[in-house]
Amino acid sequence: MGISGQVAMEHRSQSLPATMLAAVYRGVNDVRLETVPVPAIGAGELLVRVHTCGVCGTDLKKIASGSHSAPRIFGHETSGVVAAVGAGVRKFAPGDRVVMFHHIPCRQCYYCRHKTFAQCPTYKMVGCTAGFEPSGGGFAEYVRVMDWIVDQGTVKIPRGVSFEQACFVEPVNTCMKGIEALRLQPGETVLTIGQGPIGIILSVLARRAGATVITSDLYPERLRITRSLGFENMIDASQQDAVRYVREQTEGRGADAVILAVGSNALIGPAMDAVRPGGRVLLFAQTQRGEVVVDPAAICVDEKTLVGSYSASVDLQEESVRFVMDQETNREMDLERLISHRFPLQDSARALELAAHPQPASMKIVIQPGMAWGAK
Repeated sequence: MGISGQVAMEHRSQSLPATMLAAVYRGVNDVRLETVPVPAIGAGELLVRVHTCGVCGTDLKKIASGSHSAPRIFGHETSGVVAAVGAGVRKFAPGDRVVMFHHIPCRQCYYCRHKTFAQCPTYKMVGCTAGFEPSGGGFAEYVRVMDWIVDQGTVKIPRGVSFEQACFVEPVNTCMKGIEALRLQPGETVLTIGQGPIGIILSVLARRAGATVITSDLYPERLRITRSLGFENMIDASQQDAVRYVREQTEGRGADAVILAVGSNALIGPAMDAVRPGGRVLLFAQTQRGEVVVDPAAICVDEKTLVGSYSASVDLQEESVRFVMDQETNREMDLERLISHRFPLQDSARALELAAHPQPASMKIVIQPGMAWGAK
């Protein structure tokens, strides 16, 4: 063991176990509950005992496609409690409740200077791991948080805010980044296709920007949640033609902007049809590489714009934290309401299967290694 390993061990509580349970990705659609070593931490690092980790569609696509090498432990929407601190850590102490961003950019490279943080080489390095190639690590009992994430991407959870609410900080940030990319103006009409958890958050943020929002989903059960959040103009896509409906609502023009919050490339064409000439379409869920047919004249002659947005923005970090966790401003959205299913770590395979094949009544799925703790 090197000096850094010795330092790490000196700063780990004697009560920590040597091994832990983790949901380990072993290949395409192959995730197994295994016993693995609790990760050692070095100077400037944290070991966090995971309470709640949200299941993200990006992780599901990696598991289903085999785009990443195995073995890995995924999961990055992570909240928990600091179990141990490395040498030199002053901002955190064992017992602190925290949530982590697993990517933080360097802020100095070409891409950072141009505010394209997700393309920064440092940003592409994952700073949280439960072992193997760093991949988030939230689907495990403990996760190691590396020094640059400790310094710039770890946030204390205020008293009165649950672990479940807190684990939405990173996904909310990604949604804020998408809304910022659309450059919405007050009074514009926005169609949000898909009212899963991300689609609902995007709809709330679009309304927050001053837009009139029309929501669309195939499942009436999801639209009922949307209605409970104050949205009245909704499309049951199983019964109605969304493109026709939007045009009827906009004097035949189409929406000023369309948000595609469903990872189906087959919906890119309808999204382009639903937006007015000169309007914008945000591709938010298209994180898999591939090909799609797009009418070039819709972009050239009709001057419609395809906008992409991926991952989080460090510039929006403080705003996303306030949105999720600021009690003094009457927290803007009870995000716990979006959680439909909670699974213990031992049932992680079942959780991932349900998340990959959502049902009408399923919304946000979370895996909770800390379920036995009792507190949310």
